Amino acid sequence: MTASTLSFRLAVLFVIAGMAMGIAMAMSGDHSTFPAHAHLNLLGWVSLFLFGIYYERRPALDRSTLALLQVAVWAIGTAAMTIAVSALYLGHDGAEPVAGLASIVVLADILLFGYFVFWPASWSTASPSGQMTAAE
Repeated sequence: MTASTLSFRLAVLFVIAGMAMGIAMAMSGDHSTFPAHAHLNLLGWVSLFLFGIYYERRPALDRSTLALLQVAVWAIGTAAMTIAVSALYLGHDGAEPVAGLASIVVLADILLFGYFVFWPASWSTASPSGQMTAAE
């Protein structure tokens, strides 16, 4: 599996979870976990989808194990952060260390992605956006 495929698939799973969380908040009238809902949608849906686009445009990087690892760590960090932030806003102060650790994991992971963007190696060449055919 490529990093872009994993990113897109995880993004869809996260947006489904985020929408379900939003619907549950609306149905219950309890919006106390809104910050976790926002983290889930931004980090899980938006960021992963954008990673997928970036990786898809760089086929050599897209096939790399390091890019797959970056996506997997991001997904795990995002899930842990969402659960911990939800717990915090529901009054479980013991979740604070988990939220802090998950935040550090996500920060470290975005630094890895930043490495791909700012110090590209052979993967830096973007693929053409479309196939060109000769005019007749």
